Amino acid sequence: MNDFRPKIFSVSGKKSLAFTFSRPPESSETSGGHASPRVLHVGKYYPPYRGGMESHLQTLCGELRKSIGVSALVANETRQRMESEIDGVPVRRLPRWFQLRSMPVCPALAREIRRANADIVHLHLPNPLASLSYLLSGDRSRLVITWHSDIVRQRALARLAQPIEDALLERAAMIIATSPNYVDSSPVLSRNRSRCRVIPFGVHPDTLRPRDAETVAKIRARYGPNILLAVGRLVYYKGFDYLIRAMSQIKGRLLLVGEGPLRQKLERAALALGAADRITFLGRVSQEEVAAYFHAADVFVMPSTERSEAFGIAQLEAMACGKPVVNTRIDSGVPFVSLDGVTGITVPPADSGALADAVNRLFADKELAARYGAAGKRRVEEEFSVALMARRTLELYREVLGVEALAAAS
Repeated sequence: MNDFRPKIFSVSGKKSLAFTFSRPPESSETSGGHASPRVLHVGKYYPPYRGGMESHLQTLCGELRKSIGVSALVANETRQRMESEIDGVPVRRLPRWFQLRSMPVCPALAREIRRANADIVHLHLPNPLASLSYLLSGDRSRLVITWHSDIVRQRALARLAQPIEDALLERAAMIIATSPNYVDSSPVLSRNRSRCRVIPFGVHPDTLRPRDAETVAKIRARYGPNILLAVGRLVYYKGFDYLIRAMSQIKGRLLLVGEGPLRQKLERAALALGAADRITFLGRVSQEEVAAYFHAADVFVMPSTERSEAFGIAQLEAMACGKPVVNTRIDSGVPFVSLDGVTGITVPPADSGALADAVNRLFADKELAARYGAAGKRRVEEEFSVALMARRTLELYREVLGVEALAAAS
């Protein structure tokens, strides 16, 4: 058995192989005289479209553009082509003819990848149709993949996509995973672990500062003293049904931020359990409002039940705000982000009683909650900053391009 363990990418102990990235993207050359590399990121959508992959794509591109030339190629939500620049990142939105499951169908994608003439194409997966488009494009640039998640629930789709996936992974120079846990638990990544590099997602703590202390105080006055916060789409793998059941035992108020197909079902469950008076469905709120709720909360909970929750970036946001986290021991990166007994409490998935016990313990022990919250904030600063995520990604690009340069020279 191969005992290779992917490591979080280090930027301090490696030599630059062929390129330096110290100049901004508008410069056509680096200090070493090489043309500045161009990186094309291919995703599903781009903000203001709301989604975890989209948020990460914007955050990463926004930070990378300080050092190299980056652009994003995504789908539009209509049949119109749109080009714009968002925070210095050129974004091309291709006409979407329709959506198949959660995948946008953009017939122009293969042609646009080929025309980009990038040094690196960086695909964000899962997105089988984008994978197929890349293969059809005939593009011969270096390929980097960020593996956000396996296709977990849609087994028929996973079977259909596997030949495409295999061909694509054979082409990939490097595969970015977001946690060592996911490399171990993913059949796809574990088969390709020699090319996996772990680069966790990062967050900007500055974007999570509340607009004013008064807003936070109003939330606490309205919903306190014990406020439990959960954030996410109201879908099956988030485990919010177990959280609703736990509220019959939790001595506090749940604020649930997010929309999704299960909202009515969850509201009915809250009524049936007699807990509706202690649960507030806030729906979709702005980033500014979310920041205020993070700061007003006493405890953050991520009750996910399936490994479709590959990382749980909302945990990072809560930790960046100094909040203790209750999460679940699912076979993904969720327990890697917030550590049991260090930044919060990790409980078995699909266990309402364990959720309730953990939350009540943190409500009752303010000193413990504060200690976990402070440790979480330090962990974000040390391991999950956007700057560190970008530096690790740049180092990976250096390795990918350097390997190519060295091969060409030999």
